[in-house]
Amino acid sequence: MEGIEKITAKIVQDAQAEITRMNQETDEKVRSIAEAAQAQADKETAETLARGQRAAQERLERLKSAAKMEQRKLELAARQEMLAQAFDLALEKLCSLPEEEYVQLLTRLVLEASTTGKEQLVFSPQDRARVGKQVVVAANEAMVKQVAPELPDAITDTKVGAFLGKVVNSTTAMVTGTGMLTLSEETRPMKGGFVLVDGDVEVNCAFETLVRLQREKLEKEVDQVLFPKA
Repeated sequence: MEGIEKITAKIVQDAQAEITRMNQETDEKVRSIAEAAQAQADKETAETLARGQRAAQERLERLKSAAKMEQRKLELAARQEMLAQAFDLALEKLCSLPEEEYVQLLTRLVLEASTTGKEQLVFSPQDRARVGKQVVVAANEAMVKQVAPELPDAITDTKVGAFLGKVVNSTTAMVTGTGMLTLSEETRPMKGGFVLVDGDVEVNCAFETLVRLQREKLEKEVDQVLFPKA
């Protein structure tokens, strides 16, 4: 009996040892699997975070770029608005010159724009009534003086001499065909200036047109004055 008990005890002992060994192996495998799973999870988490950080950084850069572009647009719009205001102010100042200076300016423009000396001058309704005749007379006189014989001061200083001077100027205008500008019955909507009409040919000297043309030429220069570089 003792032999059987010893054999049975040995079997039980060996079985327990095998179970213990198997449990240890199982625990090691479970631990290894868990560690591998945790490592993979950590790796995937790190990669996900890295992708998220890159995406967030890329989005931030795009937002910065868009903000800078919008800022440049706003700055450009502000500069264009200020330039427009500057040229609008120039136009306003031209149109609001004192009458004498205004007539002189228009007369000078007529002399520069006229090619035949026989054109019609078209003004705005306000300017036609206010300065139209003055400009036509002044421009005609200036044209005739350029070609008329000059009379001595001793003659022109007298009333008869003044009359004689007018006759000479009138005759010169008829002979030379210059200094024969006329004031048109037509008027046009414009803030200032005039339009010179000779048949189908027109020379637009409206102040709005002149300022716009000057803006195209001077905008860069004015921009540098208004917004000097640091």
